[in-house]
Amino acid sequence: MSTQTLPGDQPPIGATTTASLHRLMLPGQMLQRGFWLYVWRVQTTKGERLYVGRTGDSSSPHATAPYTRMGQHLGFSKAANSLRRLLTEAGVQPETCGQFDLFSYGPIFPEIGMTKDQLRADRMLLHTPVRDQMAALEKKLRDALVAAGYPVLNVVHSKKQFDAAHWKAVRTAFAEHFPSLGRIDP
Repeated sequence: MSTQTLPGDQPPIGATTTASLHRLMLPGQMLQRGFWLYVWRVQTTKGERLYVGRTGDSSSPHATAPYTRMGQHLGFSKAANSLRRLLTEAGVQPETCGQFDLFSYGPIFPEIGMTKDQLRADRMLLHTPVRDQMAALEKKLRDALVAAGYPVLNVVHSKKQFDAAHWKAVRTAFAEHFPSLGRIDP
């Protein structure tokens, strides 16, 4: 089949005139549900920006995979796209960013309370203490990255206590990609 361009033909408004091939490599483990911590590193037109997050819902007894959060963060659902929203608020259109890297560590804990015979309230009783531990680790990671000099877009609020052994493992894992994190006092 051949196509012929006719005089006056224009690409649709907003269409790109140059297509290119892109590749996304995704480790299969990132599909595993559970409690994970993750850091987005975004190369923006204004320099590098980070975003720190976790899996493990606050409003339900579920803990999804980092892969699931990846799509939500960059999507258009206002309830789930905090990375897109924060970039936009900072004057950065996500589509203009050079690269998005997602570093995820976990699952630190498995998803809890998913048997069909449990009531939702019973599942939440099992889920909440683990979710709270993850919230404390998320805050500690975010605050440590800021203290190490990294530009983090989001603020994490948690008054829960983190477990020192888990924090050490988290810090060591993320310091591989964020070396200044390893120089911060635990």
